[in-house]
Amino acid sequence: MERGLLWLPLLVAFFWLAWAGWNEYQKIEAYKRWATQFDSAKYDIYAVLGYKDGKITWGKPTRKDPLNLQTISLHNVDAISLLVDDKTIELDNLPNKGSATLEFSLSNANSKIRIPFTDISLAAKWANFLQEKREVLSVNSQ
Repeated sequence: MERGLLWLPLLVAFFWLAWAGWNEYQKIEAYKRWATQFDSAKYDIYAVLGYKDGKITWGKPTRKDPLNLQTISLHNVDAISLLVDDKTIELDNLPNKGSATLEFSLSNANSKIRIPFTDISLAAKWANFLQEKREVLSVNSQ
């Protein structure tokens, strides 16, 4: 009887881990279906992000479909910054730790939009990618 009681927490932990893995798998499968409509996309536990035709779409990943989807055009973006722990970071001098966020400064609303990332280097790659796309769009529109 005592041995059974000792194994009970381990059994509960096992079932919780199995449920958490299944839950994350469902989120990734929903992201894969959602991401097919974009040229480039990323999955993160904080946010999903997609880029196509000069527009950025992001939202919160869930088991069914991403929620709270928002879209902005790169034509309306004045600047793209990488923030780590709410401080602007140079893309060629990345820190090893911290909370990464891409910040978009919008021209028409004088507002800022922030998209969280778990990985600083991935956030930096997206910042470079989106800055390049923004520059190409601004050259083509002139």
